[in-house]
Amino acid sequence: MADLVNPGFWRGRRVLVTGHTGFKGSWLSLWLQSLGAEVTGFSNGLPTQPSLYELARVEEGMESTEGDVRDAEAIARAIADCEPEVVFHMAAQPLVRRSFAEPRATYETNVMGTVNVFEAVRGSNGVRAVVNVTSDKCYENREWDWGYRENEPMGGHDPYSSSKGAAELVTSAYRRSFFSDPDGPRLASARAGNVIGGGDWGEDRLVPDVMRAALAGRAVRIRNPNSIRPWQHVVNPLSGYLALAEVIWDSPDEAEGWNFGPVDDEARPVGWLIERLAEIWPERIRWTVEDGPHPHEAHYLKLDSSLARTRLGWRAPVPLDTALAETAAWYRELEAGADMRALTLAQLKRFGAV
Repeated sequence: MADLVNPGFWRGRRVLVTGHTGFKGSWLSLWLQSLGAEVTGFSNGLPTQPSLYELARVEEGMESTEGDVRDAEAIARAIADCEPEVVFHMAAQPLVRRSFAEPRATYETNVMGTVNVFEAVRGSNGVRAVVNVTSDKCYENREWDWGYRENEPMGGHDPYSSSKGAAELVTSAYRRSFFSDPDGPRLASARAGNVIGGGDWGEDRLVPDVMRAALAGRAVRIRNPNSIRPWQHVVNPLSGYLALAEVIWDSPDEAEGWNFGPVDDEARPVGWLIERLAEIWPERIRWTVEDGPHPHEAHYLKLDSSLARTRLGWRAPVPLDTALAETAAWYRELEAGADMRALTLAQLKRFGAV
């Protein structure tokens, strides 16, 4: 992965990660620490219990500020205090099903929280690269058989997906209205989804649900075993986010929206993924289909990442079989009482990230 991410670029670089206590934010923060960056996190507490952030002791290598992106003054103070050169905006309400129960909070966090971050960047000095992380669900889902490209219409059936489409529109408007000066901050967005990996404890997410059930020795209940998703290890899109920040640092023309998804044949059904985990896990994993009705979820979704492969030279570095094996190994080692910070950093090293 050394050809995807330049360690020299990040050494000593001041970086702010919003949502650093979340699953993806924790992995990114550990990776940046291992690259020698000066990392500051901004997050509204721990999103899950247990959490990768605590288990891997992510706070040991960074500064951390507690705050909510819905609080414009709090995020403005955080950016003024740490004076970042690069900002990764990852703080979000990330769950489709929760968005049905909490639509207002979802929009407030995912849309106005994004506005607040951009406003804070506008009022700062020294920020050069901003990567706003949204979701593959930002696209208007047509349930067709090919991957969505960056120029497809934004949309979303549910409040979560709609909020991410809206965040993309906000990003585009701010880029054209306020961040068009080539000597000013460069603003890009990154779209990915269905990440897996050790340390994910999110509610209503497939792999965490399976691992919780496996560790407890009970059957996992599945909603839609035939739904197809672009599964990938968390390191894959994170490598894209890091590469994108490096590119827009030097090339403002590349500050736009980018997809970071797996190759087509790694978009697999839910049932296939569970059966593959069942082959890897030492004990038998049992699963049953949960009776409905359920809130609407897309049946088929995948991304076309040709643009990132062609123009950024990016590729998904961790194949799906490796991702599943390493994810299962992470939870087995947790059960065995391993040092999860050392283990997570060791996985990054095996992936060629450090």
